[in-house]
Amino acid sequence: MQKISLAEAVKLKSVLSKRIHELEEEMDRLAFVEIEKGSKIPKQIRSLSDVEKDIDEIRKDFRLLDKLMYEANIINTILFHDESLTIVEAIELATQLRAKARKYKEYGTALKEEYSYSYTESVSIIKVAMFDPETYRLQGLELEKQANRLSNLINAKNYEVQLDFNSEKYF
Repeated sequence: MQKISLAEAVKLKSVLSKRIHELEEEMDRLAFVEIEKGSKIPKQIRSLSDVEKDIDEIRKDFRLLDKLMYEANIINTILFHDESLTIVEAIELATQLRAKARKYKEYGTALKEEYSYSYTESVSIIKVAMFDPETYRLQGLELEKQANRLSNLINAKNYEVQLDFNSEKYF
């Protein structure tokens, strides 16, 4: 059986999805014809059932590829900060690290104190940060680096892991 890397599988899944969409559009074009009443129906190069068979075949491959990818993402692990994570956990952790980094960097742009708008001229309202913005800015940058490192480890693992899938029809 031919093998492809998990990284190639990710790309192939996108290719298959696009191809299914194209075939569905072809079905729409073939399903109906507009002709003058009494005219002969024009000959079509491909029939609706031909396209349906193609879609069914691609959908079957898509399901198999999806299953193989899910299995690979659960079985294979990555070592990050002395912790073994499955690929699926690593992907989620990278997403969470990016979200945390984004929030920390947002706080990192805040002023320690700033005047807020007041409803009256006699009262001054000051908005005070209950944290050190610079500390959050630096932590945000560090979290972003960690997320990038983890993403690189995931990408490397995706090229290392091989799936039993024949991609010759598509690549």
